[in-house]
Amino acid sequence: MDFYWILLIIFASILLLFFLITFACFYIVFYSAKRKNVDKEEFSLPPGKIYIPFKEEMFAWMKEVRETPSTPMEITSFDGLTLRGKYYECNKEGVVELMFHGYRGNAERDLCGGVQRCFSLGRNTLIVDQRASNLSDGHVITFGIRESKDCLCWINHLIKELGDDVKILLTGISMGASTVLMASKEDLPKNVIGIIADCGYSSPKAIIQKIIKNLRLPINLTYFFIKLGARIFGRFNLEEDSPIESVKKAKVPIMFIHGKTDDFVPYEMSVQNYESCTSLKKLYLVDGAGHGLAYPINKEEYLKQLKDFELLCKNN
Repeated sequence: MDFYWILLIIFASILLLFFLITFACFYIVFYSAKRKNVDKEEFSLPPGKIYIPFKEEMFAWMKEVRETPSTPMEITSFDGLTLRGKYYECNKEGVVELMFHGYRGNAERDLCGGVQRCFSLGRNTLIVDQRASNLSDGHVITFGIRESKDCLCWINHLIKELGDDVKILLTGISMGASTVLMASKEDLPKNVIGIIADCGYSSPKAIIQKIIKNLRLPINLTYFFIKLGARIFGRFNLEEDSPIESVKKAKVPIMFIHGKTDDFVPYEMSVQNYESCTSLKKLYLVDGAGHGLAYPINKEEYLKQLKDFELLCKNN
């Protein structure tokens, strides 16, 4: 009997360890705890030394955005979460950019400069906090899988609020870029005239495995636990969707943007997405730009490329 008890204890210990590793992977990669209210005098940069040279400019953008009149907007997601954003109007007749931020970011921080950029092009913009971020509800980040469904809800909300004739560009940076690319496979309303994807990854699996490799962890074993954690605790399949597969079904023009010195999401991922895309498309690679820095590095050329792309969309 003692022998069987020993076996049972060993088995239970292994099972508990398996469970704890799976939960730890889920918590580290996908879980977002309760967010604190942002102080009006407080600003933050994305993590990484590459953003320090742009600190003053980014903080000035954030301050200016906080002082710019805006209209709060909110929707209920397909699975019952309240998601929130802010609408900035420059030109009642202008195109609206619906903008999505990156992984563990928020609309103000990751899209700082986005409102000013849109205004300089005569565009309006709605910047949204994605699920599990800042002012929006939720605690599980899904790398664009559920977020792309949220994107469809935001599109419908804009049409309802601004009218059937509103023209919309879907825009995202990093995970936000992959979010809008995953939405591209859907039967989008005619109001959506194009998609702008800045430094997006090719698939959740690819970017997670790349980060695992950077951390010098065993890739296949670590990814197994991360994928299992998503399934058990996040209740989603990490491989059910990806940008590189979604763009094969896209019907609207897509612009792919990426900095060539991006060491977080390799620019080759945008090249892969571009090559897989079957709709009208444009690729803009920026020399010397790190992750999410294609616009600050060369604003004038970035704006020119966006103007050209809008003409492409309108003539499509």
